[in-house]
Amino acid sequence: MKIGSYQLKSNVILAPMAGITDLPFRQLCCRLGAGMAVSEMISSNPKVWHTDKSKRRAVSGNDIGIRAVQIAGSDPDELAYAAQMNAEKGAQIIDINMGCPAKKVNKKLAGSALLKDPALVEQIVKSVVNAVDIPVTLKIRTGWCENTRNGIEIAKIAEHNGIQSLAVHGRTRNDFYKGDAEYDTIKAIKKAISIPVVANGDITTVEKAEQVLSYTNADAIMIGRGAQGRPWIFREINHFLATGQHLQAPLMEEFRSILIEHVKELHNFYGDFMGVRFARKHVSWYMRQYDQEKQFRSIFNGLESVEEQLESLNLYFDNLT
Repeated sequence: MKIGSYQLKSNVILAPMAGITDLPFRQLCCRLGAGMAVSEMISSNPKVWHTDKSKRRAVSGNDIGIRAVQIAGSDPDELAYAAQMNAEKGAQIIDINMGCPAKKVNKKLAGSALLKDPALVEQIVKSVVNAVDIPVTLKIRTGWCENTRNGIEIAKIAEHNGIQSLAVHGRTRNDFYKGDAEYDTIKAIKKAISIPVVANGDITTVEKAEQVLSYTNADAIMIGRGAQGRPWIFREINHFLATGQHLQAPLMEEFRSILIEHVKELHNFYGDFMGVRFARKHVSWYMRQYDQEKQFRSIFNGLESVEEQLESLNLYFDNLT
């Protein structure tokens, strides 16, 4: 799959997730087979760009392949300016967020709330596309609610106004993350437009990846929650799509190495205080398969220092062997 002039190394993409797809996680997923990793969403409001959170979200690296930055907001001029600023800082693709269902985002008429206003969607898309010389992509849901599922209309607006690729999460905003994602709308969107379409939602196994690609005829798939604690899912899907065979899951030695190196990178990226806190949720995801009674995770979540976290992880794995 290509986005503008950029050729993705695989058609399995890491979805942007606020508080999760930071630089360490994007680097890890790209190393393990993601064709592209989209940043956490960055607010288009310049007043918050100088906060520590915004500065960290804007950090990129040369080792993550194509540098795709997601921006969020509701003002066409602010979004255009945000696109320009991120392009100047090295972004190679700008992604507009019209899919986030979070109430604090939607009450500002941003994220998936924009789907209620197709005219504003068109203004935003035009403004951002005209502001930069790099490809602009869009991420949406299928609509605001079941009765206003207007994904096809939004998709046509996107294509007509220069969007280079469209990612669609197979839920409405009102669905949040409940129930099962539906792919009929994504299939219909793919039929209705000619730009690349990326299918997103509930893709957590290699079989589901193949099924969704086959059913929707999408050009690529996007993995979000399926990569939490399983960043190697990208290489597993790539292998299955190429060969029809299952790739062996990481052996304990590799699992240990990936987890501990990820925790160390979180510590380095955020600093000791915040790094310890971000490490807790990632370790919880990694350990789901081994710590089903949550005994280790309960202990780990009470640790307050970098040294304690690393010591407890090493001790845990030493006791397994």
